Amino acid sequence: MKKKSILFFIALISFFCLTQSAISDENITKGTEPTDALSATEAYRIGSGDVLEITTWKEPDFSREEILVRLDGKISFPLLNDIQAAGRTPIQIKHNIEKKLTEYVSSPAVTVSVRRADSQKFYILGEIARTGEYNIVKSLTVLQAFALAGGFTEWASKKEIILFRTESGAEKILRINYKDIIKGKDFKNNLLIRANDTIIVP
Repeated sequence: MKKKSILFFIALISFFCLTQSAISDENITKGTEPTDALSATEAYRIGSGDVLEITTWKEPDFSREEILVRLDGKISFPLLNDIQAAGRTPIQIKHNIEKKLTEYVSSPAVTVSVRRADSQKFYILGEIARTGEYNIVKSLTVLQAFALAGGFTEWASKKEIILFRTESGAEKILRINYKDIIKGKDFKNNLLIRANDTIIVP
């Protein structure tokens, strides 16, 4: 393993330890638990290309292991025709299906989960080992994105990383100083990655 790779992973492990310590101290002080990652998971918006698993308790005829969200944003479900899925959370789809199933099943209990989040992607370019397109398979932070892409090249400017994000139709530019994050000076810049984010490492 190259020296730069070893240093990168040592820094990553050090940051993880510092983060866990900081979270624990904050929780002791405030008596609360961190909710950012949980909130991001609960707020996941399904998109075209995602694959869902829908299970109706004790009703195999109304259960499907894999349902593709079509390009029009809808899914097909037995007897219920097309159901809008894109733009909604799994909880919203669950309630919608349960409401429609009451015509056929007494007190239906439905579970909706995302088997593959293929609609949620981000992009990382520049002085990074493996540039390209990546799926967001969980609540992914900026530091985790760097690790996923194999770390930096030896020419990377780690203090001047840029993240492009679209919010409410407007382009937003966020500046990230990797060195400040791993030194514990700027934890808040270890942002959660959102769909269609583009990270550029100069």
